Amino acid sequence: MKPEIIHATNLDANESAFFSQELRHVKSRTYDVLYPEFTAVRLIPVSTEAGPGAESITYRSFDRVGLMKIISNYADDLPRSDVKGKEFTTPVRSLGGSYGYSIQEIRAAMKAGRPLSAMKASAVRQANEYEVNRIAYFARTNKEDFAGLQGLLYNPNTTKGDRPSGKIWISGNATADEIVKDVNYAINTPRALSLGVERVDTCLMGIDNFSHISSMLRSSNSDTTILEFLRRVHPGVLFDGIPELSAVTPKPSAPTGSGTTNVLIAYRRSPDKLTLEIPQMFEQFPAQERGLEYVVPCHSRIGGVLIYYPISIYVMEGV
Repeated sequence: MKPEIIHATNLDANESAFFSQELRHVKSRTYDVLYPEFTAVRLIPVSTEAGPGAESITYRSFDRVGLMKIISNYADDLPRSDVKGKEFTTPVRSLGGSYGYSIQEIRAAMKAGRPLSAMKASAVRQANEYEVNRIAYFARTNKEDFAGLQGLLYNPNTTKGDRPSGKIWISGNATADEIVKDVNYAINTPRALSLGVERVDTCLMGIDNFSHISSMLRSSNSDTTILEFLRRVHPGVLFDGIPELSAVTPKPSAPTGSGTTNVLIAYRRSPDKLTLEIPQMFEQFPAQERGLEYVVPCHSRIGGVLIYYPISIYVMEGV
């Protein structure tokens, strides 16, 4: 990172040099901090391809169509196979925040020989990651505060449905067989709808549901939990529990409704299927003098979640 030049009218040369050096250290620490509690960037492939100058992103959602049939030797009416695509455009929005230090904070730190606190910078970075995570899962075009962005749960380019067992897992006292039936259905539906083309490698659910299948035995005569059984049956699938899928309001199938529902998502975690568009990752600008403090503006750009093959993602409600 290049050294920053602080044009300070209220700090002398030594104080200005101290602040410049400390600010570089604070920024470095901010970029190094990880926030594992925000799951979107781990579970949804991130794309920065659009670049920070993009105002919108245009993409196509594809569906394969076609068939083959027995023909005569001189047939000229061969059936046509093709890939049909609908074109979509999503806006790219800026996220902004800031942090700062008063002149007295800078002078007190210099006098005491202690570093400037990085907590303010970390708070802004965490706020940015929180908003990215919120948009990635919950953004929908009918909510003004999302400014036209679309997230994963309410995305129209997913296949949504209820659980075949008809029971809520915990409060509905679903049996182990019924839970296994629900999970198998979610994992197998994309493959069935695509005639074997789509294969799920990720199955996400709320933390409470995940804890439930992690502790509930497959049967009274077994020492294997439901989760262990599912992992054995689907060895290539990642099972995980995340807080974003518990008590989702409103239901993904009714984004203008009310009420809560636990959600399970089965999909292929590949950038060929879906991406979380972040054209500009979190960045910090040079400090700006404002009155008796120095403010550091922070910025990022996000375009929401794009889904390219609708039948590759199955969203099950009511688990």
